[in-house]
Amino acid sequence: MANVLRHLPELEGMELGYIQGILKNMDDEQASLFAQVYRARRKDNQMILILCLLGFFGFAGLHRFILGQIGLGILYLLTVGLCFIGTIVDLVNYKSLAYEYNIKVAHETLSMMSNGGPLSTPNTQGND
Repeated sequence: MANVLRHLPELEGMELGYIQGILKNMDDEQASLFAQVYRARRKDNQMILILCLLGFFGFAGLHRFILGQIGLGILYLLTVGLCFIGTIVDLVNYKSLAYEYNIKVAHETLSMMSNGGPLSTPNTQGND
């Protein structure tokens, strides 16, 4: 059983509990590999907050682009954050936006590891 705080000390709140549930059945090597990939792909909620605040200065929707929601990002950009209403709503909900994205990233990382994708341990058999 891997300790989530040893591998990902920057996590907090609901994200910490969720990732702890994922790591509970992994050994330290698997947890370290998961943590390395997850850390590189996850988005910090403070970065989402800063990008959302930029919406009030003419750069609406940057946070949506970062979260992979390209359509909403274009819509926010063209409508000035849906006349600032969408930007205000996202400003209130920035933590949940980051949490939902990070949970999706955790599932993708876990499925890559379990399906023998590029993250799995390489085979030691020769291909001669």
